[in-house]
Amino acid sequence: MASYLFKNARILDPVSGLDTQSDLLVSEGTIEAIGDNLSAAGAEEFDFSGKTIVPGLCDMHVHFREPGFEHKEDTRSGAASAAAGGFTAVACMPNTDPPIDTASVVSYIYEKGRGLAVDVYPIAAITKERKGESLAPMVELREAGAVGFSDDGSPVFNTKVLRTALEYGSMFDVPIIQHAEDPHLFTGGAMNESLVSTELGLPPIPRLSEDAVVARDLMFTEYVNGRYHLAHMSTRGAAEAVRAAKAKGLKVTSEVAPHHFVLTDESVRGYDSNVKMNPPLRTADDVIAMKEALRDGVADAIATDHAPHAGFEKEVEFVYAPFGIIGLETAVGLSVTELLLEKWLTLPQLIEKLSTNPRRILRLPEIRLEAGQPANLTFLDMDAQWTVDVERFRSKSRNSPFHGRVLTGKPLGIFNNGQLVIDL
Repeated sequence: MASYLFKNARILDPVSGLDTQSDLLVSEGTIEAIGDNLSAAGAEEFDFSGKTIVPGLCDMHVHFREPGFEHKEDTRSGAASAAAGGFTAVACMPNTDPPIDTASVVSYIYEKGRGLAVDVYPIAAITKERKGESLAPMVELREAGAVGFSDDGSPVFNTKVLRTALEYGSMFDVPIIQHAEDPHLFTGGAMNESLVSTELGLPPIPRLSEDAVVARDLMFTEYVNGRYHLAHMSTRGAAEAVRAAKAKGLKVTSEVAPHHFVLTDESVRGYDSNVKMNPPLRTADDVIAMKEALRDGVADAIATDHAPHAGFEKEVEFVYAPFGIIGLETAVGLSVTELLLEKWLTLPQLIEKLSTNPRRILRLPEIRLEAGQPANLTFLDMDAQWTVDVERFRSKSRNSPFHGRVLTGKPLGIFNNGQLVIDL
């Protein structure tokens, strides 16, 4: 296995508090040394002046569409997209065909990810076939390697099922990850309920659809002392409910997707189906609320909800287009531009949201940047300005609303599982 020497880098590790300008030597897949003026015979050397090395980023909410929808994405293309975006680990949601509701499908996900530079973890379904009616075999799924449980794409609306799932999740110390929406308020909707939806004549999805389910779920979480994770939080009401739950000491975590702290429902005025996602883009006040939630620790993680769709699926009338956008390759740039440069977060805080906290929530092994530890690294150029070009994406799909946007902060690559993936 090769050796690599990264010279003059800023090396940042929020876990240990390390923040230094130094060299980092990787040999045989392990961090051999961090220090000044390092040298190593035969090592491939990189001048990392002006570059930053951080613990490998982790996206705890992606859709790699395998099995069943490989025309949109598959594990290999999704992992390539993740690596290009600076992620060394991803957790795949179970809305596949068949869904991840049996131990054999969990094993299949691991097998498809074997040998890749990106670690691919499965999140299993809470209910059989994601129908929300009866629990999937959670014990078997956990033993097979599921790192969490979710019916993402659909809510667990049956309260008896939700209660039991939270009880099991507490036993296993895994999160129950809720896609929070009231199906009776959501069904048929296409965008956020607002003046914009009225003016555009598009069927609305009220914020109450999310807020009501979150409020209900937190009552059950408190009752059974469960572990609850709110996926793709998008409303001020949901954020305030999570804030209150955390203040009470409940085991509650949440994530925000970049599009929910960048775009508002005003973006829908062009009827571009690439701004149709679920939850929908909300108001400017909700965007501010998401930034406040990230700043205050109400939102623990930034997760992309990477949801690829083929061009022919998105290139239809707005109301008929599927929900979802891709996000792995723009997450770092959007986060740096909107959160770091606007001083909502410091760089250590941003890396916590993109690496440390998602791994902690899913109970994945902690990454430490110190000698003797496995090298699990993300390389960043925090000052690079670049223009989003979807035609250069590694994903199979192109459904991003950020094409042509100029961003600051660019992922340069990763090192993980003994593999260097880099684009300088």
